[in-house]
Amino acid sequence: MIKTNNVSLSYGNFLALDDVSITVKDGSIYGLIGSNGSGKSTLLRALCGVFKCKKGEIEYDGKAVFENPEVKGNIVYISDDSYFFSQSSMYDMAAFYASAYKNFSYERFYELASKFNLDTGRKISTFSKGMTKQAAVVLSLACNTQYILCDETFDGLDPVMRRSVRSIFASEVARRSLTVVIASHNLRELEDICDHVALLHKGKLVLESDVDDCKMSIHKIQAVIPENANLSELNIVKSERHGSLTLLIVRGEREHIESFFNSLNPKFFELVPLTLEEIFITRMQEAGYEVTENL
Repeated sequence: MIKTNNVSLSYGNFLALDDVSITVKDGSIYGLIGSNGSGKSTLLRALCGVFKCKKGEIEYDGKAVFENPEVKGNIVYISDDSYFFSQSSMYDMAAFYASAYKNFSYERFYELASKFNLDTGRKISTFSKGMTKQAAVVLSLACNTQYILCDETFDGLDPVMRRSVRSIFASEVARRSLTVVIASHNLRELEDICDHVALLHKGKLVLESDVDDCKMSIHKIQAVIPENANLSELNIVKSERHGSLTLLIVRGEREHIESFFNSLNPKFFELVPLTLEEIFITRMQEAGYEVTENL
């Protein structure tokens, strides 16, 4: 299990992370989402022990990660801009990874490379962006670590490859209780694969929640109700009216909301959970992030 305890981290006078506390359970896929510059990549680098926290601690099963080779040996980090040695092939990089990770499996390496149709003897510098991402995923999974930290791993992959990577991650989680942390702007991608998400904004933690609980606690409502209807009983986050149609975003239990609107005898009423992307936009607006978009 990964725990960050009130972590703060600065670049000079710039506070990149501000008192962030999250918990990532073993055998789960955990998503990091947030606005540009929110601290997602910084948090990932702190999680893998590259950055030292200004305040607070990051622990894996109770052991600090910074300057701890034992803990780091069980973590692989896939950066947004993967770096490989000049003129190296996938096989060359596999030899390097094998020297650093004691559980590296050449069998798994070749199996995954074949699945992605990657030539292990070809120079990685000749790969496309998507193929380079695939190579990073193959090498990382072949390390057989307990934790994989991914920064925009799906970026550059075509839809088929994105589905393949998601499927492989899910399979590894089920097979050997792999723990995956993914930072991404592609919220629809995370919605399909993540168990938990954390939302960051300006270095602060805005939200940490189970994905299903998050989606079921806030709803979008479209209804045709009297203009003078008293809605004070509802926890309304946002409200718009277009002609006779009222559009609302409301927090609360679905059953209570449905019961309330049924009591108004509406001409039309529809309630649906928000997507992860809509929840992101709503929470960012609440945090003061300007988003010019209608319901």
